[in-house]
Order: sequence, then structure tokens, then C-alpha cells
Amino acid sequence: MTFSICVREEYTDDGERHTRFGVAVTTRLPGVGTLCPFVSEHGAVATQSLVNVELGRKGIAYLGDGLAVEDALQSLLNADDGAEQRQLHGVDADGTFTFSGEECNDWYGHTSGENYTVAGNLLAGESVVAAVADTYESDAFGDAPLAERLIDALEAGHAEGGDKREHLPVQSAALQVANTEDEPFGAYYDDLRVDATETPVADLRETFEEARRGQEILEAEYADELDDDEDDGGADDADAGDAEATEE
Repeated sequence: MTFSICVREEYTDDGERHTRFGVAVTTRLPGVGTLCPFVSEHGAVATQSLVNVELGRKGIAYLGDGLAVEDALQSLLNADDGAEQRQLHGVDADGTFTFSGEECNDWYGHTSGENYTVAGNLLAGESVVAAVADTYESDAFGDAPLAERLIDALEAGHAEGGDKREHLPVQSAALQVANTEDEPFGAYYDDLRVDATETPVADLRETFEEARRGQEILEAEYADELDDDEDDGGADDADAGDAEATEE
């Protein structure tokens, strides 16, 4: 019923190493964002085909508990009587995992790279998954926000035919991004959903652009207040350091 991509990227900000995770998905049914994509600062997971939402919820929770993605997701599949009808894939800080049950509907399959996984079912063909993977790889770790590059990848798969059920006009798309930075607030465009439309990927891109524009406007309006907050935080930290030095 869908195709999706999960991604892990390591990056440096202010001299510190961080990791970001992202997942994006689209299908020819409404509300895919409530069912398939899951992300946290520990990893990204997508559950699809005959969807079992608990595979995503518990998968992300297990990653938070410190399980490796392959151990976490495989253990969930081992306990799932309907595993052969599922697709499940994801990434964590160190690895990847992909699974397509033998009872998924054609065309179905998956692929993976060093830091990403892609899977789909009920697709126009294998080229859909290949296009998603190739497009992400061509601009992996690029200058554009990960959310935007995930939309690029979905767009490439959609252009190859995407979900083959053309008799279903209502479609949906969603993306989620999380990272390991301790941020006061995240990007407005890192958790987006289009729940019911005939043009899901185009609408997701428009939503992303509006969210980015809105964030830029607000950051400009409140720049002075944000700077003051940072200055106050720095002063508080310095005071705390002086207090600790005195106590020692």
C-alpha cells in the first residue's frame, strides 16, 4: 500500500557530533502519517503492507532502550503471527534492517544502503524503490534540510508510478525528522502530514515550503529575544560554574 524511506545521517554542529534520523512515506489511502512512520533521537522505523502499528511503536521504544535495530525489529516480527504480510524496515545509530514478508502484494520489495532503507508494496514496479534510493543517495548529506531531501526521494518514486492502484484517488504522505541535539525548539518542517489529497507529494512539498517560510519569519521577528535568552543561559551557566568552584 505504500513506499517509504528511513535515513540516518551524522553531522557536526558547533564542533559537536550529532545524528539525525528521518522517515518519509506515501500511499494511495488517507492518513498514512498516523500508521507507518516512527522516529526518535534513537532511530527511524516504517511499518507497512498489512500494517501493524505496534511494530513501529514498539520498535522505536526498543531502540530507546538500547536494542540494535536488527534485534529490535526481528524480535517483534518473531512474535507477530502475521509477519509474512508485513513490511518493516528502519535504521538506528549503527545499523539497518529490512524485511518484506512473502505474502505482501506485488510488486513488493526493499533495498538498503549504508545509512538508509527503502521498501514498498503494491507498486508499479521495482523502479519505484530504486528511484527513491538513487535520489536520496545522489544528495545524501546535502545542504538542503533532510526533510526536503526526503520529499525529493518520494517525488522520484512517485514519478516512477508509485502505488499502482490508480483507481484510488485519495492519497496521503508524511515525513518525520529527529536528531540528537539538545535544541530549544526544532524545525517546524520536521513533522509534516498531508492526510487526504490527490497530489500527496506535491502537497507535502508545499507544506514544507510554507513551514520553512513561517519559521524564517518568526525567527526574524524574535531574533532579539532569542539572543537575550541565549545570553541569559550563558550567564546562568557561568554562575553555576562559579558556585561549583566555590563549593569545591
